[in-house]
Amino acid sequence: MVDHLANTEINSQRIAAVENCFGASGQPLALPGRVLLGEGILTKECRKKPKPRIFFLFNDILVYGSIIINKRKYNSQHIIPLEDVTLETLPDTLQMKNRWMIKTSKKSFVVSAASLTERKEWISHLEECIKHLLTKTGRQPCREHAAPWIPDKATDICMRCTHTKFSTLTRRHHCRKCGFVVCADCSRQRFLMPRLSPKPLRVCNLCHRQLLAEEKKEAEADRRQAEPIRSAVGYEPSSGDDSDRSDDEKAEQWPADTEFYTSGVSWSSFHS
Repeated sequence: MVDHLANTEINSQRIAAVENCFGASGQPLALPGRVLLGEGILTKECRKKPKPRIFFLFNDILVYGSIIINKRKYNSQHIIPLEDVTLETLPDTLQMKNRWMIKTSKKSFVVSAASLTERKEWISHLEECIKHLLTKTGRQPCREHAAPWIPDKATDICMRCTHTKFSTLTRRHHCRKCGFVVCADCSRQRFLMPRLSPKPLRVCNLCHRQLLAEEKKEAEADRRQAEPIRSAVGYEPSSGDDSDRSDDEKAEQWPADTEFYTSGVSWSSFHS
């Protein structure tokens, strides 16, 4: 289908129509060899609540945006290179059915289709395009993915300290490393994660300690690799591991590697 439609007038017209729907707020989408394969409305599980989003599948990218007027006007355009995408089928919940996760190195999120057949078709076409791109470029599938954000309504309490209750005055925040819903006291730290952003991002206290430990470990490995081997044994200062642990570490009940989207447990049961 791609070879048949590439560089045809009908394909150019279809891509131009998508560009026009996004208007000046969207990026140009026409490229030599790029083909628009299909489109559809999927429900994206957003931070506040599930919302309908328009999705366009090209042979090399996935584009989605907010619906202002269906078939006429969209905004908030997002472009995802397909070679960076990994898919994961998810179990149904009471609120959402026919779900799957779109995972990338910069952003991961959950979508759902109107029917099981529609989900199968989307996943089948996406996987075929991804496979073709990876074969063409010789790249390996992406191994590191951004954590999906747990929706705000998933919990009424901080998922780290487990005692701060959220309210109109007590805001919810999200750790950019694990995606957990946390309070301000449990997420005062910032950490630079170049894969996600050129600026330091909010992370929870547990992830901050883990990131610092990983950074220290990598720095030590680089130092050992750079320094020549010495026969003399030098003095090794204390690592500081015996220092008092912070209070928030004592009450941690959600490990950073907990997989909520594959557990089959409803969001309302996470803290029960």
